[in-house]
Amino acid sequence: MESQGRERGLHARLLASLGPAITAGEYPAGTVLRTDELEERFDVSRTVVREAIRVLESMHLVQSRRRVGVRVLPADQWNVYDPQVIRWRLAGADRARQLRSLTVLRSAVEPVAAGLAAGLASPEQCAELTRHALGMVATSRGQQLDAYLVHDVAFHRVVLQASGNEMFARLGDVVAEVLTGRTEHQVMFTDPDPAAVTLHVQVAEAVRARDAARAERLTREITVGAMAELDVLAP
Repeated sequence: MESQGRERGLHARLLASLGPAITAGEYPAGTVLRTDELEERFDVSRTVVREAIRVLESMHLVQSRRRVGVRVLPADQWNVYDPQVIRWRLAGADRARQLRSLTVLRSAVEPVAAGLAAGLASPEQCAELTRHALGMVATSRGQQLDAYLVHDVAFHRVVLQASGNEMFARLGDVVAEVLTGRTEHQVMFTDPDPAAVTLHVQVAEAVRARDAARAERLTREITVGAMAELDVLAP
């Protein structure tokens, strides 16, 4: 058990080195990664290297082929919806562009999801939205960004799930990574914008009132505000 735990730790360390390096362009597309060189450089076993490569393959960051080796794939083949890939990209130099790309995605999806949620949300989901919106209000002052983030992520997950669309619901992890990345990399004001906080409360009210048009409009205002914040904090 101890050796297995050590291998898992080494695997995580190798992955935490290779993933960000690939997404940051340190290994350009077409680069061939040699397993023996990785073993020596990171002082790990072949088993650890193979497991890390297997994970990177699942993200479409690399492709392993017999007689060719492990080749880094072009960015347009990456699984850009993978939460770990998003996390690595947000940690890199291309953070501002990545945040914009993800915020545009949110702008296209979340307002529609909120409109659908107004017609389909269960009483329990309506209650959850209200609870997390009020939680955002309670943590929106005094530089409580970590506590605020918990409610913010939960709020948006509920909206996506309550839409009744399984494709939207699966984007909950993507939105969670965007919101978390903004907080972790200080692409947020020390206290959230009061207008944005109020909009979340109003969205919860609109969903509970079954007012689809209002829920969609208010959520669109949230995403427009998020993009405006990026213009200031991550130009």
